[in-house]
Amino acid sequence: MRAGTGIRSDLVAQKSKSGEPEAKLIEIPHSIAVRHLADLLQVSAVDIIKQLMRNGVFANINQVIDYETAAVVAVNLGYEAQPESRTARAGESKRYQPREEEAGGLKLRPPVVTIMGHVNHGKTRLLDAIRQTNVMDTEAGGITQHIGAYQVEVNGQKITFLDTPGHEAFTVMRARGAQVTDITILVVAVDDGVMPQTLEAIDHARAAGVPIVVAINKIDRPEANIETVKQQLADAGLVIEEWGGDVVSVAISAKEKKGISELLDNLLVVAEMEELKAAPSRPAVGVVIEAEMDKSRGPMATVLIQT
Repeated sequence: MRAGTGIRSDLVAQKSKSGEPEAKLIEIPHSIAVRHLADLLQVSAVDIIKQLMRNGVFANINQVIDYETAAVVAVNLGYEAQPESRTARAGESKRYQPREEEAGGLKLRPPVVTIMGHVNHGKTRLLDAIRQTNVMDTEAGGITQHIGAYQVEVNGQKITFLDTPGHEAFTVMRARGAQVTDITILVVAVDDGVMPQTLEAIDHARAAGVPIVVAINKIDRPEANIETVKQQLADAGLVIEEWGGDVVSVAISAKEKKGISELLDNLLVVAEMEELKAAPSRPAVGVVIEAEMDKSRGPMATVLIQT
């Protein structure tokens, strides 16, 4: 099996009632690269490309085609095609439990943090402030920036941020069973307070069992009333520590970069309490954050390694 595919080749030789052999039954996933379809059908990639051209489809060896197109090719090559009954997903696999001999090799890993909150409450500006004040040094002299994730370093400890459209991405990840996020930063603007998307974000984080750190933003506003926001949070079921609860809250101004260091320090404290660990000596396990088709290099993915 080629790396990067979740393809199973279940070929079953069938016989009709008359005793004559029927076409071999083969399961094809909902999308598949030309090269992997060739492996599945046990022919060359050139044969697949020829069949596609005969049907008016022009594709290279790395191009991904849908099930319907792949099924036509399979039938033309003497197979009976059907949709794959189960496509392996990261969230469906069993959670890794380190063997007894591996337990001693577990090490603390960076927490994975997603920022959520109501529209215009300052999520993007907070990300920008974090990038500008705590970027990791790289050979290029700046932040370690990839398609969907980046890291910052605080007092020698790393924090991984997922730069995703909060609610939608979080819901999809949870629906697939892949709990990627370790901690959620809930951004609440002090002038607006708790809003509908704030409540939605709280529900998503709770459903996934992810701890919440509240960032009360825009404290630079003259009309800022932090106590009112704390009361609204309590009404929503988030009781902050100074009110006797267990939710960490930090007053910040992303615009003026106030409170950013304190926020990051608190993230590390929460991460320490969660005892986030990994076994770097075992084979890598991770989750695909984003994927794209590069014209020259084929399928490309941004992967969060969770080993």
